[in-house]
Amino acid sequence: MKITKVEPLLLDRYLLVQVHTDAGITGLGESGAWGYLEASEAAVQKYGRYLVGKDPLLIEHHWQYMYRFSHFRGSAIMGALSAIDIALWDIAGKHFEVPVYQLLGGKVRDRARVYYHVFGSTREELVAGVADAKRQGFTAVGHLTPFLDSNREEAYFKTHADKIADAIDAVRQYRAAVGNDVDLCIEIHRRMTPTEAVQLGRGIEEFHPYFFEDPVTPDNFDEMEYVAQKINIPIATGERFTSLWEFQMALQRNAVQYVRPDVCMVGGISGAKKVAALAEAQHVKVVPHNPLSPVSTAACLQIAACIPNFGLQEYPTGEDVPPKSDLVTGIAEHDGHGYLVLSDRPGIGVELKPDAVKRCPFTPREVETRLDVDGSVIDQ
Repeated sequence: MKITKVEPLLLDRYLLVQVHTDAGITGLGESGAWGYLEASEAAVQKYGRYLVGKDPLLIEHHWQYMYRFSHFRGSAIMGALSAIDIALWDIAGKHFEVPVYQLLGGKVRDRARVYYHVFGSTREELVAGVADAKRQGFTAVGHLTPFLDSNREEAYFKTHADKIADAIDAVRQYRAAVGNDVDLCIEIHRRMTPTEAVQLGRGIEEFHPYFFEDPVTPDNFDEMEYVAQKINIPIATGERFTSLWEFQMALQRNAVQYVRPDVCMVGGISGAKKVAALAEAQHVKVVPHNPLSPVSTAACLQIAACIPNFGLQEYPTGEDVPPKSDLVTGIAEHDGHGYLVLSDRPGIGVELKPDAVKRCPFTPREVETRLDVDGSVIDQ
C-alpha cells in the first residue's frame, strides 16, 4: 500500500486533511492551528510531497522524519504534522479493520466522560447555560469563564477590585445553579497576571472547581508553577503546547495537575499518547483539548479509550453552526448521562461527507485582538 495524495481541505472554520492510498483507503485528520490554518495548509502540502509514494503504515518513522527535517517548528507546522499523523492512524485502523484504539493497546473503558461548552455574553446567559447542561444530563461544564465572552471590538476596563470580586461571584452563581451535581471547569483563557491568578484562585477555592484552566499565558513555565504552588485548585494547561517536551517541563515543575494536549496540535495521536504516558508517571490526568470539528473529537476519543489516566473530554457544543453533521458521518453520540459512547468503527470512526467542502465554505479568522480603554493590547 502506497500514499498517492495528501489533500488539505479548508472548510467552515477548520483545516482537514485527507491522505489517499492506492488501496482505496483514505485517512482523515485535522490541524489544530486554528488561527493560522492557511499557513498550516502550506505545511501540509510540503509534507505531502515527501509522503507520496511512501508506505502509510510507517507512522512513527514518518512522524520523526517530518518533525526533525527542518529544525523549525511551531503551531502551523505541528498542526500539519498532527493532521497527517491522525490520517495515517485512520488508514492503519481501516487497513487492519479495527478502531485506532485497538492498535494502541485496546480499550480500558467503554464511554468517555465529557464536559459541555457554555457560552454567554451576559452573566445570566452563562448561569442559564450551566443549568441547561445539567438538564441535558451532563455532569461537567467547561469553556466556562468567570468573565464574559465579550466582543473583542469592545474596549475593556475594570478596576482590579471589581474584576476579582465579580469573577469570584460569577463562580459562586455557577455553583449555586447546579449544586454539587456538576463539575465546573473554570476557563481563564490566559488573561491574568500570576498575582491576579493567585487572588482569583484563592477566592474560588470554596466552590471546588474541577480545575482552573490557563490562568496565565504559557510563555513561562515558572509563572504557572508559581500559581500552582499558591492555590488549592488543580491547574489545567497545555492546549497551546506543541511538543512532548513542553509538557515534560511543566510536569517536572508540578505546574500542572491536568494536562490538556491538543491531539491536532501536539503531534497527532502519536504525540498525545506519549504525553499521556508522561502524565501517568506523575499520576496526572489527561483532558484532551478539543475546540474543533468532529474529526478532532473522533481522534481525541481514540486516546480517551486506551489510556488509564483519562479525566474528561472537551465536547465542543453550543457553536454548532453549520451543524457538525454536515461535515462527517459517524459522530460520537451523547448517552444522556454525560458520556460519549466509544465507536467500534475502523480507524477514527468518522468519514468526511462528499459534499462537505461545498456545503461548508471556509471562513478565515481575521487578526483581531482586544484593547484596553487606553489603547494598549490586553489578553482575552
